[in-house]
Amino acid sequence: MSDPQPPAFETLRVGIEGTLGRLTLHQPDRLNPIGSAALGELVEAAAWFDATGAAAVIVSGAGRAFSAGFDLRELSGPPADPTVRTPELGAAMAEAITGMRAVTIAAVQGPCVGGGFVLALCCDLRVAADDAWFSLPEVELGIPLAWSGVPRLVREIGPARTTELVLTGRRVPAAEAFAMGLLNRVVAVGEQVPAAEELAGVVRSRRPEVVATTKRQVSDAAAALVPTDGEWAGTQHLVEALRALG
Repeated sequence: MSDPQPPAFETLRVGIEGTLGRLTLHQPDRLNPIGSAALGELVEAAAWFDATGAAAVIVSGAGRAFSAGFDLRELSGPPADPTVRTPELGAAMAEAITGMRAVTIAAVQGPCVGGGFVLALCCDLRVAADDAWFSLPEVELGIPLAWSGVPRLVREIGPARTTELVLTGRRVPAAEAFAMGLLNRVVAVGEQVPAAEELAGVVRSRRPEVVATTKRQVSDAAAALVPTDGEWAGTQHLVEALRALG
């Protein structure tokens, strides 16, 4: 049976070659922000890939950035419009990407900020160019980190480092992110997608049922350590903060 036709998205590009899928944030002129439209499309894209034969999906950003994070233009809009929906959409995006049947591999270059950072955290594996940097500016903007970013970070780097990165919002270069355990590999600029393709090739060479079992085992173990749903996701905290800003 052939794979379904790729959807036409406004903020993303998706496609599949054999069992290799590609999901690209595609607003390069604006450094690939993740606003309400992108969040909804990421949820749709995850469902589309689950309907294909993709064994691995490379998640990347077009142009010189992975993602500049949440679309700040939405913070200036009326609080009853899309802004109030973004906490729920962000949480839904995180769960949709995490729950994808295929193994997801983030290929990061340049800025990976806020919601873009959370998207990368939702991927199973992460490769970064050595010009990549990561930051979480939400607290500086007067809002808490949501979209399940806090529990996902605690899983990866522990409570103390999570507290520091979230409260300071400082830029973490790729080399430091690798040392922390946030990344699987750091490669030269321009090599992040080929490195992700190499990892995807290994995944695709393994027995699909064993890959699926391993992904489920890791996911269940991570959820047992730190759950990402309910209050842990920070959804209600963000809703309240956005209403206060309005």
